[in-house]
Amino acid sequence: MLLALPTRTLDLSRPKVMGILNVTPDSFSDGGHHFELGAAIRHAMQMIDEGAEIIDIGGESTRPGSAPVSVQQEIDRVIPVIEALRAESGVVISIDTMKPAVMRAACAAGAEIVNDVMALQAPGALDVVAQSGAAACLMHMQGQPQTMQANPQYKDVLAEVREFLAERVGCCRAAGVAPNRLLVDPGIGFGKSLEHNLQLLSHLDQVSEDGCPVLVGVSRKSMFGALLERAVDERLPAGLAVAALAIWQGAAIVRAHDVRATVDAVRCAHALHVRRAVA
Repeated sequence: MLLALPTRTLDLSRPKVMGILNVTPDSFSDGGHHFELGAAIRHAMQMIDEGAEIIDIGGESTRPGSAPVSVQQEIDRVIPVIEALRAESGVVISIDTMKPAVMRAACAAGAEIVNDVMALQAPGALDVVAQSGAAACLMHMQGQPQTMQANPQYKDVLAEVREFLAERVGCCRAAGVAPNRLLVDPGIGFGKSLEHNLQLLSHLDQVSEDGCPVLVGVSRKSMFGALLERAVDERLPAGLAVAALAIWQGAAIVRAHDVRATVDAVRCAHALHVRRAVA
């Protein structure tokens, strides 16, 4: 399975780990840690050394209750990081943004994947991706980051998430984005209760009815606080367990803060998954 990027392809026959690089002051678990350019690049290079094959750069927090930032502020945060990282490494760079103007600037600077929690619904977002040649990750989110966790409701969360993602894949195809440029993400923790998250994660192999590769992000999520009563810095074992189970169900990319440990979990789970498939 190959994901088409602007000038190359990413082989997803072996699952990949996407390292999270937040250049924000207020992200839920690492806000401010890598806000300065030098610190951001050092952390990115560390994650690459630990096995991350994609670095996902975000300049606006999407945690529940987060405050939005302006387009220019977000551009000022992410573009220097993208340019510096592209000069240092050939790693695949992803831009985590909802804003078409940021997408455009990031792709011009060297980003190859647009990772959008709004699934390219903002006016102009589809055109940016279609014209840039970038791949795109379409995520499901109920509501807006500021209010999404107030009281999320579904009749059938799996069916509704699957239907939404299929609709967005269809819109991308109609806009000229080839199917081999698309990923889907069920949006764990984005407008979902603990029970909704558990339902999706236990049926992850049913999320993508179009056959698009699935990206999953559970690193340090609040669901582990609700399920286990663990603080943010105590959630790594739970996150690794769920990441491994996601790979067992066929996930292609795991998005993570703790790259080295996640790479080990993903490789072990994939080795078992492959051997089970040929047994």
